[in-house]
Amino acid sequence: MRTYKINSRAKINLNLNVIRKSKKFHLIESLVCFINLSDKIYISELNSKYHRVKFIGKFSKNISKKNTITKLLGLLDKNNVLKKKYKISVKKEIPPQSGMGGGSMNAANLLNYFYKKKFITMKELKKYSLKIGSDVILGLNNRPKILYKDGSIKEIRDIKKYHILIVKPFFGCSTKRIYSLNKTFSKSEFNKTKKNIVKNAILNGKNDLEKSAFKLYPALKKIKNLLNQNKEANFVRMTGSGSAIIMYFNSNKFAKNALKIYKRKLNNCLCIITKII
Repeated sequence: MRTYKINSRAKINLNLNVIRKSKKFHLIESLVCFINLSDKIYISELNSKYHRVKFIGKFSKNISKKNTITKLLGLLDKNNVLKKKYKISVKKEIPPQSGMGGGSMNAANLLNYFYKKKFITMKELKKYSLKIGSDVILGLNNRPKILYKDGSIKEIRDIKKYHILIVKPFFGCSTKRIYSLNKTFSKSEFNKTKKNIVKNAILNGKNDLEKSAFKLYPALKKIKNLLNQNKEANFVRMTGSGSAIIMYFNSNKFAKNALKIYKRKLNNCLCIITKII
């Protein structure tokens, strides 16, 4: 059986505004981009009664048997979408609980694979993505996007291709706990008719979840304070609900300089150089 390879890119939030809390969830708006860091998904048809899902690689430990991929396969089987079973192997290169959406993007890329195979329609693609997770729909392609507070999405162009240094401590953040502790709310900045919203979101943006994340994990605040001392970085910001803190640079040279510094100073953290695509 032929094996297909899929690059499942990590996503980052260049900014994240929490607008308000409703009964079940928080309304947010965000500018989302994708980077040159990806999990590798290998998929092939399987002559079996059951799907076979396997995680390998340095970040494959402690992944639950109930994950976004098994949830997606179960949902598609329930709706008789898949006529065959599949062997899926995922080489995990995106650190878990980092705020870079590794699991959600895995599900998004598999959904997109089944869409290209014409097993599902575009309407079904979006419907199933929302059933798996609220951010899965963001990964149906790798184009940068604005997520508006009403849940609508707009693809955008001309995002600056920053070189970045990801600094990830050797602990993960609980998204549920960080949102539950959040008391920071912002007025909507992403007006659909406003000009220069992308530029403002990048240069003057923030991540409203940082306060609750730093309260829950004080080590994160210390890391960001240290990174903020770097004069070559354009800005430093947590992505998603953490725990990854990202430094944004105009050049790969500056990013490499920072890597040398913080691999030494933060030897209890994972440091990765990559770039916005």
